[in-house]
Amino acid sequence: MTYKLSQIAQILQIDFQGTDIEIDGIHTLSEATPTQLSFFNDAKYVAQLPNTKAGAVLIDQKHASMLPEGTVALITDEAYLKLAIASKLFAHKVETKGEHPHMDEGCDIDKRVRFGKNVTLGKNVTIMAGCYVGDNVSIGSGTLLYPNVTLYHGTSIGERCIIHSGTVIGCDGYGFAHTKTGEHVKIYQNGKVIIEDDVEIGANCTIDRAVFGATTIRKGTKLDNLIQIGHNCDVGAYTLMAAQVGLAGSTSLGRNVVMGGQSASAGHLHVGEFATIAGKGGVTKSLEGGKTYAGFPAIEIKLWRKMQAALMRIVKNR
Repeated sequence: MTYKLSQIAQILQIDFQGTDIEIDGIHTLSEATPTQLSFFNDAKYVAQLPNTKAGAVLIDQKHASMLPEGTVALITDEAYLKLAIASKLFAHKVETKGEHPHMDEGCDIDKRVRFGKNVTLGKNVTIMAGCYVGDNVSIGSGTLLYPNVTLYHGTSIGERCIIHSGTVIGCDGYGFAHTKTGEHVKIYQNGKVIIEDDVEIGANCTIDRAVFGATTIRKGTKLDNLIQIGHNCDVGAYTLMAAQVGLAGSTSLGRNVVMGGQSASAGHLHVGEFATIAGKGGVTKSLEGGKTYAGFPAIEIKLWRKMQAALMRIVKNR
């Protein structure tokens, strides 16, 4: 689906001047292509402006001159809100019609499974009753879906994965822009989810699709039950997560991270490889790898234990 830039500007009620190019999607400043629209609403990304390859950018007047030659500036003081409105133009069309999947040999599919369009199954895939597999989903060889798993459109599942009952993969991330009068406008989540090979996902987990690009669970990762992975997260290979872990959007984990039960991370942070977060630990800033952390906010566990001991002495001596 493509739109003339002039059409998009008219829908957004923005004055348009410049080359009337075709726009086929939306992406970040660093990832956008010459046929995509991007946006600028945070000063921490100002260094990306001169190097963006976006065809057009929603941007305020103050920073418009920093865009490279050939990138069209769509001037607005509400770039994030205009992004939300534009995102609907490129949203996947939801419909109930489906078709028989493209299926390799040895698959075992219950009659009570529903498929969308253009689904591809590798060899020896097993899908149990009550599952829904949406449009443009691919499932690798040897993967098992237990009853009532839901895979939204555009999800990619690797080989030899196990996904337990009630898990939902590819649901919308929690993204809204806000008007000046306090209303909330949905940002349509037009990315996807990629689950690599040999991943096991427990019961009743939710893995949100990306706003743009992909939410990624890398190979060999094992998720317990009742885990929430926010949009655009990148979970490193061979990560272990105990029950009720939560990752806010755009969190990235290095390989072999361990997260104890009910631990969580704020968004846009990175946890280094081979780090461990103890149960109920709250990650509020990026953490180095190779260390163990505990508490809220999460700090190195040796320091946290000293703090707890000191606090206990104070309480006992009162």
